[in-house]
Amino acid sequence: MKSLKIVALGAALALSLAACAGDGAGGGSGESSGAPAADDGTKTVGVAMPTQTSERWIADGKAVEDGLKAAGYEVNLQFGNDDIPTQQQQIDQMITKGVDLLIVASIDGTALANQLDAAAEKGIPVIAYDRLINGTKNVDFYVTFDNYNVGVQQATSLLVGLGLLAEDGKAAGAESGPFNVELFAGSLDDNNAHFFWKGAIDTLKPFMDDGKIVVKSGQTDIEKAATLRWLQETAQKRMEDLLTSTYSDGSKLDGVLSPYDGISRGIITALQNAGYGPGQDAGLPIVTGQDAEIASVKLINDGVQFSTIFKDTRKLATQAVTAAESYLKGEEPEANDTETYDNKVKIVPSYLLESDIVYANNIKSLLVDSGYWTDAQVASGQA
Repeated sequence: MKSLKIVALGAALALSLAACAGDGAGGGSGESSGAPAADDGTKTVGVAMPTQTSERWIADGKAVEDGLKAAGYEVNLQFGNDDIPTQQQQIDQMITKGVDLLIVASIDGTALANQLDAAAEKGIPVIAYDRLINGTKNVDFYVTFDNYNVGVQQATSLLVGLGLLAEDGKAAGAESGPFNVELFAGSLDDNNAHFFWKGAIDTLKPFMDDGKIVVKSGQTDIEKAATLRWLQETAQKRMEDLLTSTYSDGSKLDGVLSPYDGISRGIITALQNAGYGPGQDAGLPIVTGQDAEIASVKLINDGVQFSTIFKDTRKLATQAVTAAESYLKGEEPEANDTETYDNKVKIVPSYLLESDIVYANNIKSLLVDSGYWTDAQVASGQA
């Protein structure tokens, strides 16, 4: 069982992934799944998470729930199963039941304007969690990572894997290319996907301009590179199509920019099925990732996937709880960015956290020593 330790408002919280994985789509865990707002003076926070199909979102939901409970609040935690109407309905129900605050990780950042209008009418503050909610003035605060920098880190790790940069970001000088690279992006309805893409492309562009990197398929627009809902099987199918359309002439694919570990695993499956890998004519390309999911951490440890980005969601959950506590006390939460996140209606005050690149040589220092994963979990690939 994966144990996460999170300090939230002075309370040490023991977190367990397994404890929150029981109910099906749209359900939370335990008594939090549909509890009405407390009538004993205790305030209630509605927490809407996008899905239980990703271990990352299960962990986030549990961490936020435990942090809020430790701070003395009731919690109504719901998972939307990557279905927009389901999440809309869940938030509607939270508002009807009288929650005092909403924390929302949206499935589609443009699909919740009506729900947030209803929340505003009842004076319910809304904190966007990791995914910005667009097209409404009624999102009050945003907690996330520096998502542009996440994209920079993904591209940097790709360049490190190709030998064009050293791990400190300086020119390596060992390789000059040209290298054939293909680009994958996240889901276009997720605001973060655009920040990841911009950070990555800005980093890769000088190497593309001087011919050291070649996108042989020509698919360099985010619309063509996008992966709806970040789905592994969608990424696998696109990689299969790219191999058939672009690399059937015997040319070698050297690297793949992937913005998420699930997408990375789909890409790797397609590559392995096409004959890339140990003992084959072509070794596996350099493949990046994000979220330090345990299945991909094992692949990195085994030399299959090259890298991932570690966004310590324990810290993100703590920051969401801290912001919630401020609002529920009638105060304004602390923001460290009031310029970057424009949701097309307003600049949303934000709190940004930093992330780290994970390679095989720093799994222990970043993930094991911090208690995020154990040595046994890294070896097995299972939480």
